[in-house]
Amino acid sequence: MSRSHSLKWWTIIAFIAVIVINILASTLPIGGRSTAAVSNMYPTLLTPAGYAFSIWSVIYLLLACFIVYQATSAGQTKTSVQSIGFFFILSCIFNMIWIFLWQYVYVELCVIVIILYLLSLAVVYVRSRTPQPTLGEMWFVKLPFSLNLGWVSVATIINIAVALEKNEWNGWGLSDTTWAIIFLFIGTVLAIMVSFPYRDSIYPLVFVWAYVAIAIKHPDNENVRLAAFILAAIILVYSLWLFFARNRDRD
Repeated sequence: MSRSHSLKWWTIIAFIAVIVINILASTLPIGGRSTAAVSNMYPTLLTPAGYAFSIWSVIYLLLACFIVYQATSAGQTKTSVQSIGFFFILSCIFNMIWIFLWQYVYVELCVIVIILYLLSLAVVYVRSRTPQPTLGEMWFVKLPFSLNLGWVSVATIINIAVALEKNEWNGWGLSDTTWAIIFLFIGTVLAIMVSFPYRDSIYPLVFVWAYVAIAIKHPDNENVRLAAFILAAIILVYSLWLFFARNRDRD
């Protein structure tokens, strides 16, 4: 069996394992508590409204499309597929480890694991940005990982905030509101810096989705709410500009 053929099946197995662990996390649940229950134990000003996490359904659906595509003869010939298999499997492993650690409230260890998850996805993302992609690569490789990396980028920021809250960090004298706005600004810079080199209008849209959900979650904190809405609007305009700029360059 060739290395690429073997990797194809390990990719399928890793993804199925992630789906199974996610199902068990909510049905058992693992650790005796739901993912949301752990989040509610340490509320922060960066925690988004619950509906925001429904984006995982879209991400996993698109990743399922990637799994099917990478197993096809057409997908197997693409460099974008062949070069990311190992790192995708790594991302699945970190995803599952994170779920177990989170459910058992090892929030600090979750920060380390989600950063590793983010880095593995970053490699996948960069390697999937091939010039002149086919329609299949655009829909089944680039799109899934733009969304996946985008949400894990946001989740990493939230995870750090939760870990700081759990450890009752004093914020070096700055208020929780000030730090929340700083984190929102850092996320905005990240959304622009990652997406600009690849003219990727999808990655920053995930931040828009998250920031609006953060604003909705915290109606009593006017400063955080306003900052989240303003930054979401800025990122949205930037994302639209990227979309039209990319299409203009292509023409």
